[in-house]
Amino acid sequence: MEVYRRQIVVPSDGTLTLKGLPFRPGDSVEIVVRSCGRKRTGGEPYSLRGKPIRYVDPFESVAEEDWEVLR
Repeated sequence: MEVYRRQIVVPSDGTLTLKGLPFRPGDSVEIVVRSCGRKRTGGEPYSLRGKPIRYVDPFESVAEEDWEVLR
């Protein structure tokens, strides 16, 4: 199965017209319509993906001075 993608904006009357598709008259096709979603205005959603991880002294106590029992 070959896939051809077109991205269009739905007009106010709610109709979609597809032109210039590479099919012959009489070909059977399947139409799937899905939303592209709204674009995020913030930064990249997974800004740490692919970044290197570095541990500085991984066995050191964390926030030891905050423990009341150690005072």
